[in-house]
Amino acid sequence: MTERRRGLLAAIVTLAGLVLAGVTLFAARQPSSRLGEELAAQVTLALERASPGEHHAHGHGFDSRVVCAVEPFGVEPADADSLVEVRWVYARHMCAITGESPDWAASVRASGPIAVEMGVPPRITVPEPGAGYPDRVRRIIPERYHEEAFADFSDDAAIEAARERFALATTR
Repeated sequence: MTERRRGLLAAIVTLAGLVLAGVTLFAARQPSSRLGEELAAQVTLALERASPGEHHAHGHGFDSRVVCAVEPFGVEPADADSLVEVRWVYARHMCAITGESPDWAASVRASGPIAVEMGVPPRITVPEPGAGYPDRVRRIIPERYHEEAFADFSDDAAIEAARERFALATTR
């Protein structure tokens, strides 16, 4: 009986080890939520700190503050696990301009997919609006992310946080 228990215990420990190894291997292939949060913060900062001239180059003209929500949906290289490994971030963004209205819903906003080269400083590529827009998006976003590029924000948390920052910026 003791021999049988030892064999059963060894089998359970081996099985648990294999399951743990499989979970660890799977987790290593998926970008962590922490990486997504770090990338969102970096891209948000880059968008909000861009000069009026840089925003004009993106097709936006104004003299007020910009408040943005960002949701990354892809990176290059695709298997990057940390911020320092990421060369490009592909994300949805929504930026609101504080000058026209103190109300988020009535503010002038720009949104859509962007590509950000993570250099110093980051280089933001925004597809030009108008006829042919989907083709311009497909040129800046890798094919494996095309479906995500045209999707809505998957979580309202980033937009809610931007609304709160917008409200604070317009009450000052």
